[in-house]
Amino acid sequence: MLKPISEFPCDKRIAGIHSVPITDDGMVIMVWDKHELALTTVGGRLENEEDLHEALDRETVEEAGILLDAVRIPFASWYWEHTDTYTVFVVAKVSEYVAMPEGFETTGRVVMNFETARQLVTRIEGAGPRIQILELAEQAYTEVLKRPDNK
Repeated sequence: MLKPISEFPCDKRIAGIHSVPITDDGMVIMVWDKHELALTTVGGRLENEEDLHEALDRETVEEAGILLDAVRIPFASWYWEHTDTYTVFVVAKVSEYVAMPEGFETTGRVVMNFETARQLVTRIEGAGPRIQILELAEQAYTEVLKRPDNK
């Protein structure tokens, strides 16, 4: 179940981290998952002894060829009952574009505004959790990252 949050949960282990990267001009970045045939957020599972930020840094390079700013705002979590863990979603500004390695599950980044992202996701898979994620991400971006003191 998807739940809005304003800080990282501490009551259970966080096993996954995803981001909705935002460009300087307010565009959102998603990635095309070639196995799911869907637009999705950037991220995945923590590996070995990675912390949240190391995992997110690795995933954003692997899936989208981007580096994120250090400010990462948690805005949603998904609780997985069968593993008793969370996947956490953050918004963060893009700091740099880098070469994307080959051989991962995505074909690269797709840059668009929030409205177009919602329309495309709805067209591909209908209303559901990804739409909720985009709405919560836009809210977090507008309330926190878009403020003049965060530029």
